[in-house]
Amino acid sequence: MTERAILPWSDIELPEGLSARLYDGRGPLPEEGLDDVEVYVLPYDTGAEPMKLLSRLPSLKLVQSLSAGVEKLIPLVPAGVRLANGRGLHDLSVAEHALALIHASQRNLPRWFAQQAAASWVREHTRSLADSRVLLVGHGSIGRAIERQLVAAEAIVTRVASTARPAERVHGVGELAELLPSADIVVLILPETPATTGLFGAAELAALPDGALVVNVGRGSAVDTAALTAEAGSGRLRAALDVVDPEPLPAGHPLWTAPGVIITPHIAGGSASFYPRAKRLVAEQLRRYAAGEEPLNLVNGKDGFEG
Repeated sequence: MTERAILPWSDIELPEGLSARLYDGRGPLPEEGLDDVEVYVLPYDTGAEPMKLLSRLPSLKLVQSLSAGVEKLIPLVPAGVRLANGRGLHDLSVAEHALALIHASQRNLPRWFAQQAAASWVREHTRSLADSRVLLVGHGSIGRAIERQLVAAEAIVTRVASTARPAERVHGVGELAELLPSADIVVLILPETPATTGLFGAAELAALPDGALVVNVGRGSAVDTAALTAEAGSGRLRAALDVVDPEPLPAGHPLWTAPGVIITPHIAGGSASFYPRAKRLVAEQLRRYAAGEEPLNLVNGKDGFEG
């Protein structure tokens, strides 16, 4: 049987014997010619509609997601179908954005932008990233990419993962209560799982010192929004968020205007470096599939938070 694939781009070099059709997630779902499709590469960042195709591909054998987090996709993948994620594709994009959020908060860039708009020249010293104590919660590939940039900025980094790895100087999540009171900055890189939902609630936020910065570039569900809004609204904590819960954040929500809060609309992973890297990964996955080799980045569906 001729192997076939559904791809989000037409400029992927196909291995011999593998034909493909285009579906970029922006038009209606394909209706015909689905019976022989064995590989489906989901379009990136186009909503939930492309996932509906999963149940209509009777010959499906491999699903390739271009996202690192696939917690919402796992239940939709039919039994016996292999799932691979986009681990590694977003590392540098998310790391760049996380560092941009941290620098913007530490150096109070929103204030200077507002002063520029008002043609105001009022000077004041700010916080710094250098010598700040950063708690990095989530030490997978994205966490490691963020750490490299933090270390280059001469921050003092403490690593936290789902379980402790003493040989790698990685603390376990069970140690957070001891680690939070000494953190100047907390960076969260967590997927949405039962173990991570609400991990940073009122008690954890209260354990942080006054003026600490909470940075979230993982999933909004890891932080109790009401508790964070209360802490930020009082001015005790600051926040720099690329993800929130709910998402999008409703207009009029007090977190939009809380002092010391920066919000970007879940765009950390979508920089120009992503697409060339994603296309290289897809081309390699197709080559491996056609050759009968093991795909990269297979997901078993039981992962906790990253790291």
